[in-house]
Formats: sequence, structure tokens, C-alpha cells
Amino acid sequence: MTAPGATFLSPLTRGWRAARPALRRWTEAAVDIVFPPVCVACRRAVETHGALCPACWSRMRFIERPFCERLGVPFAQDLGAEGLLSPEAIAHPPVYSRARAAVVFEDGPARSLVHRLKYHDRLEVAAPMGGWMARAGAELLAEADCLVPVPLHRARLFARRFNQAAALANVVSRESGVPVEPLALARIKRTSPQVGLSKSQRALNLQGAFAVKPEMRPCVEGRRVVLIDDVVTSGATANAAARALRRAGAAEIDLLAFARVVAGGL
Repeated sequence: MTAPGATFLSPLTRGWRAARPALRRWTEAAVDIVFPPVCVACRRAVETHGALCPACWSRMRFIERPFCERLGVPFAQDLGAEGLLSPEAIAHPPVYSRARAAVVFEDGPARSLVHRLKYHDRLEVAAPMGGWMARAGAELLAEADCLVPVPLHRARLFARRFNQAAALANVVSRESGVPVEPLALARIKRTSPQVGLSKSQRALNLQGAFAVKPEMRPCVEGRRVVLIDDVVTSGATANAAARALRRAGAAEIDLLAFARVVAGGL
């Protein structure tokens, strides 16, 4: 007799549930035979999917402390104190409160991963990239209410078919449990490419590029927001996006990226 409140499972259902782990392992093994795991950066053979080969791993410059607490840029040497700010952060404080990035953006596997995601539609690389971002931004994510990916203008989104920042935000959300607000921020101005522009030109180019539409204000008003992007170069994009979020009433704005450009050592 079934106890009150208990759920009855037929022998067939119980057998299916018991067999699922073995079936999953068999499916994964079959996939490995048809699509052997390769390095997400250079395509050399590796043991597991979504991993880097030893050569690429050794060339990834993961950002660890000591770094500027405001910009997240690594210091060239340990200065023996916590909470230090870089000269750039003191002279030109960003609109957002804190920035963190997983790796230094430079030639090698870091650039390869960004380009494969951004320009070659290889969405599978978003999983390891987002996982490293979640680790690098753990302190920001622990205090966050929502993630807001830096949006593309609709014309660029139509041409590219997806937003790489949104793809990364979805992975970070899955890793951290912080929800994504994918439509909270809109790119209302189609800007010229940033490549080759100076820092001041980048800032001018992005002036008025972002907005939070009235119907989306509740998504950010009074909330602690973490902006998500793939690469931070001068910080002009993040500053412009953060201004729009601040005008919409966001209580706190931080920035989390996969990679950031580091000019020399600080």
C-alpha cells in the first residue's frame, strides 16, 4: 500500500531513472568518438570538451591580485598593501565602481577565444570564458542583483546574429545564480568602429549611445548591476553604458569582462 502523500512510480519509470546516468555516460562517450574534444583556442586534441591544451593554458595571463581595486588592472609587482588604486583610477575614475576581468587581452589564446566567439559564431567557447569570468568576478557577483550585457545596436545585431556579451552573461548567470536582464539596456546610437580611435575619441564616439527605456527602468532602478562585456579596452564603452544605468536609478554598477587590455605594467 502506498503511504499517504507518496508518489507512485511504475517499475518502468524507476528503471528509466536508474538507467539515466549510464545512458548519459554512453551518450557523452559517443559524442567524444564522433566529435573528439579539442582545445577551445587552438583546436589541438585535449581530454575533455571546453578545455585548453597545456600550451594554450600556459600562455593565458589570468589576472590575479595584486591589482587596482577600481579598474582591476594588474600591478607589475606586489606593493605589499591591499585596496590600492592605480594612477589611472585616481586621475580618471570610471563611472562604474569596480571592474574585474579574467585574463589580459593579448595575442595568443585570449585573443583567439574572443575572435572565435565574436566573429566566427563559435558559441561553445562562451562556456569556458564565462566560467573564468564568474571566478574572476566572484566578489562582484556575490553582491549583485542582476547582470546586464552591453548591447549591440540592432543593425549590428542583425548582421552578427547574436550578442557575444549576452552569451557570456548567460554563462555567468548559470555559474553564479545572478539573473540576467538582457533587454534592460539598449544601444540607441549606431557608433563608428572603435578600432584606431584615441581614448578621448572613443568616449566622444559613444556619447549618448546607450539608454534604459522607460518601460525597462524597473529592471535596474535601485538594484546592484554588473555590466557584462567581452573585452575592456579604454573603458569608454563601459563608462557610457554605466552612465545610462545610473540615470535610470541603478544603485551600484560594476563591470565584469572576459579580458582587458593592459598597456605595459602598473
